[in-house]
Amino acid sequence: MMDVKERIEQLRALMREKGIEAYIVPSSDPHQSEYVAEHYTARTFITGFTGSAGTAVITLKDAGLWTDGRYFIQAENQLKGSGVTLYRMGEAGVPTIEAFLKDSLNKGAKVAFDGKVISVDYFRGLQKALESKEFSYDVSEDLIDKVWKDRPEKPCTEVIIHEVKYAGQSREEKLAEVIKEMKAVGANHYVISGLDDIAWLLNIRGRDVKCNPLTISYVVISNEKCYLFIDEKKVNAQVRAELEKANIEIKPYDSIADFLGTINEGTILLDPAKTNTWIHSAIKVKTIEAMDITTRFKAVKNDIQVQNVRNVMVRDGVAMVKFINWIKKTIKTRNITEIEASDKLEGFRREGENFYDLSFGSISAYKENAAMPHYSASQETQATIKPESLYLIDSGAQYLDGTTDITRTLAMGPITEEEKTDFTLVLRGMIDLAMQRFLYGATGSSLDILARIPLWNAGMDFKHGTGHGIGFFLNVHEGPHRVSMVPNTIKLEKGMITSDEPGVYKAGKHGIRIENLVVVQKDVNTEFGGQFMKFETLTLCPIDLDAIDASLLTAEEKAWLNNYHKTVFEKLSPFVQGEDLEYLKAATRAI
Repeated sequence: MMDVKERIEQLRALMREKGIEAYIVPSSDPHQSEYVAEHYTARTFITGFTGSAGTAVITLKDAGLWTDGRYFIQAENQLKGSGVTLYRMGEAGVPTIEAFLKDSLNKGAKVAFDGKVISVDYFRGLQKALESKEFSYDVSEDLIDKVWKDRPEKPCTEVIIHEVKYAGQSREEKLAEVIKEMKAVGANHYVISGLDDIAWLLNIRGRDVKCNPLTISYVVISNEKCYLFIDEKKVNAQVRAELEKANIEIKPYDSIADFLGTINEGTILLDPAKTNTWIHSAIKVKTIEAMDITTRFKAVKNDIQVQNVRNVMVRDGVAMVKFINWIKKTIKTRNITEIEASDKLEGFRREGENFYDLSFGSISAYKENAAMPHYSASQETQATIKPESLYLIDSGAQYLDGTTDITRTLAMGPITEEEKTDFTLVLRGMIDLAMQRFLYGATGSSLDILARIPLWNAGMDFKHGTGHGIGFFLNVHEGPHRVSMVPNTIKLEKGMITSDEPGVYKAGKHGIRIENLVVVQKDVNTEFGGQFMKFETLTLCPIDLDAIDASLLTAEEKAWLNNYHKTVFEKLSPFVQGEDLEYLKAATRAI
């Protein structure tokens, strides 16, 4: 970790030169993305922690990293010897970043960060929490850039058109709907910073961010025109012509602040959670702040998209069946490394029609490694899978016609009673949520408890949400809806896709998670209740019967599992053959 220590000392030298007493380094890029291009991995560079979520704070004396429960074990391991202290967010007695700054700095101290990677919302919250300290703020410089000598260039991958046969709606139709909503709230212009929002709106995709089919850009919409701010080298003549047909004008990426500065009348709509302080500071006119219109529209998949995802699930399910059969068969003759296993699954996926990329870095985790919910195997630390205990594979793919995300936990051989019990309780939670009818108007936080009750009754819990929204050939994590204990006001609408993924994590022992994707559909409309909704399960892949204690399942849960496996066999069996078909038949037998 000497590199990390040296980098921090170089940063501190710059801070002293500029009179800065604390420098904040978030995980984000100028678009507040969850996953970022390598150019924007400044927090990883300065701390050595590679998880996707976390914020570093460097003062002249101390260095800290704040991250959530998904990453406690990983962060503890990666920060050893770095001089960076881990602050476990949400744990009792652990100070927030604001409390840390309050206690660490004198009144009137200067706090700094790169204004391009901090959102308006975050900055305001920070200012409000620290108001009594009368801090000054320098948001003008990216100090990490001065320390990071071999920093990767900003990505410049080619933009592709996402065809209407997949998207189900043209960019012209989407723009018309957005402009109508924009006018309804009294805005003359609308700034969009979210990369997935822009990709969805304009039916374009790219490869600027690993596993996320995005192109780094901004959009500004007026009542008459749409402006796309992007590195023009990424846009070939054919794509440019397609966009110009929809009255979309292409402008240089970095010119957005100057462009916004020329707007001298009217009102600009923006989402303060996604708009960075650099852009916001360029605006001279009145603003209206609200969740992006595109975020609300994008979350509800149209009927063409939902049917495309059903088609994708067959292809993805076939890859999973081939993989599970391979690993179950191979482990009887030799050991397998975690990376070999995930690479093998990627190979099967790449055989599928319309495959574009993985949807995130696969979590391939054996035994105690799976107790880290977001574990990432490396050549130096990976485990060897043996013919015993449990192996967890959480993976997914980007196809032109949909995005997948699935977790299966597999018995590699004999497993303990504790492992079998824990597996079955997780399965019960997954099934109980999947089969629940719910009244229209319910949110994900209304339903989250359903997946936890079997675990709570056994004195266990999991420290992550039960479900996240899924993009359509877009980000694997997509808002605004989610299934979580965290309060959420977003109603679950027909066409919203979410994951259903409870888990159990026991440090030093095992981790178990079972994940399917489900889509919200209308159910019955009753005289005394009104409109009810239900989940349709989209994922098609066997759940490992070797790991289940069937005596712990209720009759309803057992019936759901048998019906699910019957559907899996019917949908996948026409596309597999030989030993894979024999495995599928055995793996989907009724219990």
